[in-house]
Amino acid sequence: MPVTFPRITVDPEVMGGAPCVRQSRIPVATLLAMMAEGMSVTDILTDLPFLDEEDLAEVLHFAADAVRDRRAR
Repeated sequence: MPVTFPRITVDPEVMGGAPCVRQSRIPVATLLAMMAEGMSVTDILTDLPFLDEEDLAEVLHFAADAVRDRRAR
């Protein structure tokens, strides 16, 4: 059974089809970069108040799943 990510959307008309959070214009890659640069969840949610902790958790799960799929090929 494939894993689904209801908070992650891909729309060719939004951000060139990059995976984004909840039909926003915030790409998963941007949020991952913010976390990698050391921003805390609190800092990210302060900067982007329309997001919530569950969004950020799903971003991490989505990225882990993407890496897992790539390694399996």
